[in-house]
Amino acid sequence: MKIVALAGGVGGAKLAHGLAQILSPEDLTVIVNTGDDFEHLGLTICPDLDTVCYTLAGLANSETGWGRVNETWNTISNIEKLGGPNWFRLGDQDFGTHIERTRRLKEGQSLSQITKDFCKAWGIKQTVLPMTDSPVRTIVDTDEGELAFQEYFVHRHCEPRVKGFRFDGVEVAEPASGAREAIESADAIVICPSNPWVSIDPILRVLSLTPAPLSHEERRKPIIAISPIIGGKTVKGPAAKMYAELGIEPSALAVAEHYRDLLTGFVLDIKDEQLSDKFRGKILATDTLMNSSADRARLAVDVLHFIGSL
Repeated sequence: MKIVALAGGVGGAKLAHGLAQILSPEDLTVIVNTGDDFEHLGLTICPDLDTVCYTLAGLANSETGWGRVNETWNTISNIEKLGGPNWFRLGDQDFGTHIERTRRLKEGQSLSQITKDFCKAWGIKQTVLPMTDSPVRTIVDTDEGELAFQEYFVHRHCEPRVKGFRFDGVEVAEPASGAREAIESADAIVICPSNPWVSIDPILRVLSLTPAPLSHEERRKPIIAISPIIGGKTVKGPAAKMYAELGIEPSALAVAEHYRDLLTGFVLDIKDEQLSDKFRGKILATDTLMNSSADRARLAVDVLHFIGSL
């Protein structure tokens, strides 16, 4: 079974890793949000892309959910000592990733080619693609004005109240090479348990993968989503807070409604099973918490069996 997974953040990376444990490498393509990318300290930082790659490679820091395992902090400590910004914590190994990526981008290489090379160096056999090679930047509209996503998310700790979102550059951004082909050849599309507003919506916009423009072939293949909200709360990240501040009660039901007619099926946690009769379409209630590598694989098996039933 060929799967395209749409992913961003820690939840997306964990399920991508679960799928990678079950599927043959040639049967999994992960398309990753790049709306969170930004320029910092003269470097191009791709947080979601790096989180997915580090997780697939077994290099991720499991305690923080971001950055590298066994990291050291000499560079950022010295930057701080010299009066530079330290609000976005970059480890020494992580700096190497950003420095080499930035060097190659300045030479004119595409982000997708650089990602392919990095995956080969890290031993990742699955295909990992940025959603686009063009710059798309997520802007959060808050009660304190518009903020670039990392300013809102990391520097301001998600404290300003959210009023909406926009994605600069999305109208002219083309999908990265191979993304549309992967979708066309896939047996199913899996929307990982990532933040619908800022991790998945940018991907859907770039790929034009919304209900209206879907081709006949895309409509025939299953498209399922896994809720990142369990019992009204997110395991990690500000998705539930965003829903509440936008006047929507945070729940698995709200996530399913977010994707509306796009979905063939929806996966929610067993804690929310009582909501099942309120959904349209096919529902799977299962344990969606991924605290271990085994949990990731178990959820991936459940998801693939669910797809098979569709």
